Amino acid sequence: MGRAAIIAALQVIAFASYAAAQFGGAAPPPTTQAAPLPLSGRNAQGGGVVATQSAVPSTTTSVNTLNSTVSVQGAYSGSTSSAAQLPFSGKLSLAEAIQRALQHNLGAVGSTYALLQARGQAHTARSALMPNIRADVNDVEETFNIRSIGFNFSVPGFSLPSLVGPFNVLDVRARVSQSIADLTALNNYRSAREVAHAGELSAKDAQDLVVLAVAGAYLQVLAAHARLDSAQAQLDTAKALFERTTQQLKFGRATKIDVNRSQVEVLLDQQRLVTLQNDLAKQKINLARLTGLPPAADYELSNVIPFAPAPPLNVQDAIKQAFAQRSDLKAAETQIRAAERALAAARAERYPSASASADYGTIGTPSELRPTFTVSATLNVPIWNGGRTAADIQQAQAALSQRRAELEDTRSQIESEVRNAYLDMEAAANQVQVAQQNIQLMGETLHQTRQRFEAGVSENVEVVQSQESVAGANLDYIDSVFAHNLAKLSLARALGNAPTALAQFLPVQQRP
Repeated sequence: MGRAAIIAALQVIAFASYAAAQFGGAAPPPTTQAAPLPLSGRNAQGGGVVATQSAVPSTTTSVNTLNSTVSVQGAYSGSTSSAAQLPFSGKLSLAEAIQRALQHNLGAVGSTYALLQARGQAHTARSALMPNIRADVNDVEETFNIRSIGFNFSVPGFSLPSLVGPFNVLDVRARVSQSIADLTALNNYRSAREVAHAGELSAKDAQDLVVLAVAGAYLQVLAAHARLDSAQAQLDTAKALFERTTQQLKFGRATKIDVNRSQVEVLLDQQRLVTLQNDLAKQKINLARLTGLPPAADYELSNVIPFAPAPPLNVQDAIKQAFAQRSDLKAAETQIRAAERALAAARAERYPSASASADYGTIGTPSELRPTFTVSATLNVPIWNGGRTAADIQQAQAALSQRRAELEDTRSQIESEVRNAYLDMEAAANQVQVAQQNIQLMGETLHQTRQRFEAGVSENVEVVQSQESVAGANLDYIDSVFAHNLAKLSLARALGNAPTALAQFLPVQQRP
């Protein structure tokens, strides 16, 4: 055998050794681990909308003893711009305000993106169960040390090199791998799918909160506008009394103190008017922020929402309806199923898993390629992984317990919201009746005191006091109607599916 033949044989050995090391069958897939869930299953973006009704702590001459507010926090207080996508006419109806907010309020937008993220995570978990197909091309130019494979002997008369090559290896190959039985990966996917479903329900619940925030802000603007109109009417009445008193002073039928008293009333009403104008402007800015309109937008509301009785529905039926419809309750139940699947995935880490892989391609020198293939099956039997499985089970059990506690709390919260809404509606409805009677009585008293003053049998102090009483009665009625409408809005939210049920609770009319 000549020296050239020996070197050629060594090259073949080196080539075979290299090819086996570099282009052999695919390595077995790593052991699947249970995907941990966050401890809490509730919405992570934060924020919320709450309508409250509380008693006024101080005692006044007014019959208004309720203070109703809408508190909007976190993402629900902001929005993206809606003016570019939805042209604005300058007249804002309640339906349009809600439509804009459902598309552009950050509470709704954030829940939509959270849903997309959850769906993406479910697709990622599903990929562990799907076939994995890829192709690769490797072209390597290399020298090889034959002593590294134990080829170390001497031949008399020959000088053998320790390095052979360079030689070229080209491998063009398609590979496929498939999980055959992996309960951990399967339960990871089922858990992620439940989380995505919970995200859909949370997004629907976020729409209910957006409706509560926007409709509540709309009611606040209407109430602020009504207060301003009442204050303007009160100012006009005060000016008329001042002019009347001034004329009577010229004829000796009134005193200077009567003129001064009526003028002070005009100034006080002017101050009140400025304050209410400022409050109306701020309420309109707040509504614009919730709906995606520019804060500087100059617009008017095209709807009014007068007093109307609540739909006939008793408390117990309302609670049952809320339990059947509320999306946040359904989301909490879905989060429990997700946690149960996550716990099953952690426990399945103790079970064997099986997978298969195959590849087919050509390998050799660029001038001479030979087809090769590999088919393998792997059975992975876990024996000891350092306590990781026990730790994963402990984490999954904690998440499941937390979600069960959150479900109980959600049920209690829903019942509380329904009962609170009924209490608020009842109190506000009674207050509306009292305010209506008070307006009638105060109006009659004002008419009588004016007649007495014009007849010269009394001073204008009685007229001023009567005007203040009428103004207070009007404000009481405005606040009572606002409180009643807000309580009905809160009930619509408490029952669930507020976007479609709102018209039943808040019948709107066109502003004249």
